[in-house]
Amino acid sequence: MIAENIKRVQQKIKEVCEKIDRNPEEIKIVAVAKTFSSQMIYEAYQAGLIDFAENYAQEFLEKKKELNEFPIHWHFIGHLQSNKVKYIAGQVDLIHSVDSLKIAREISEFCLRHNVIQNVLLEVNTSGETTKYGFPPDDVLNAVDAIMKLKNLNLIGLMTIGKFSEDPEESRNEFRLLRELRDEIRCKGYHLEHLSMGMSNDFPVAIQEGATILRIGSAIFGTRINKNN
Repeated sequence: MIAENIKRVQQKIKEVCEKIDRNPEEIKIVAVAKTFSSQMIYEAYQAGLIDFAENYAQEFLEKKKELNEFPIHWHFIGHLQSNKVKYIAGQVDLIHSVDSLKIAREISEFCLRHNVIQNVLLEVNTSGETTKYGFPPDDVLNAVDAIMKLKNLNLIGLMTIGKFSEDPEESRNEFRLLRELRDEIRCKGYHLEHLSMGMSNDFPVAIQEGATILRIGSAIFGTRINKNN
C-alpha cells in the first residue's frame, strides 16, 4: 500500500510539473512519519524515499535509533522548544520550524559548542492564524538579516503551513506570499533555495506556487493515528 501511495504522489507531482513546465526533480518529498511506526518508515524507504520528518523530539529519537543502519535524511518540522534543542540540533538534516530569533540563537549556540552546522528554514505564519507559529510576513526580512549573522546556522529557505481546508485553493495566497518573500530576500543578496510548503491535501497548489519541499503524511502512510494530538 505504501509503495503504491508513493507512486501516486510521484505521478501527481509529475503531472502538475508538466502543466507548468517545472522539472519534478526540483521537488523533494519529505514523508511525515508522525505517529507512524518505524516499520512503515522502512517500507517507504524500501520504496525509494529517503527523507522523513518528525514533529516531536522523543518520537524522532526512538525512530532514529531503530532505523540507524539506514541512510535516512531526517527532518524536524514541529515547534521546537528550548529544552529540546539538544536532542534535535546536529541530529537532523534540516529543521523546518525556526519560528523565533530566540530559538535560532539557541540552536546556533548549541551547534557552536558542539562544532556542527545545522541547516534550517525560517517558518512564516502566512495565514495570520493565532494557532500557528512563525514570523509575521512583515518581520521576515529583519529576521533573515539577524539569522544570517548567527554562527553554525545555515539558513536555506522558508517554510509555511497553509490553511487546512477541503479546498486546496484556500492555501494558494499563502504559498504565493512565501514565494514572494523568498524572491524579495534574494533581491537583498541572500540566496535561499528552498520553499517548504504543501501537504497531502494541497501539495499540487504548492508546486504551482514554487514549492521545492513537500511535507506529505497521510497521502503516503494513510490515516494518521491520533496520540493525544
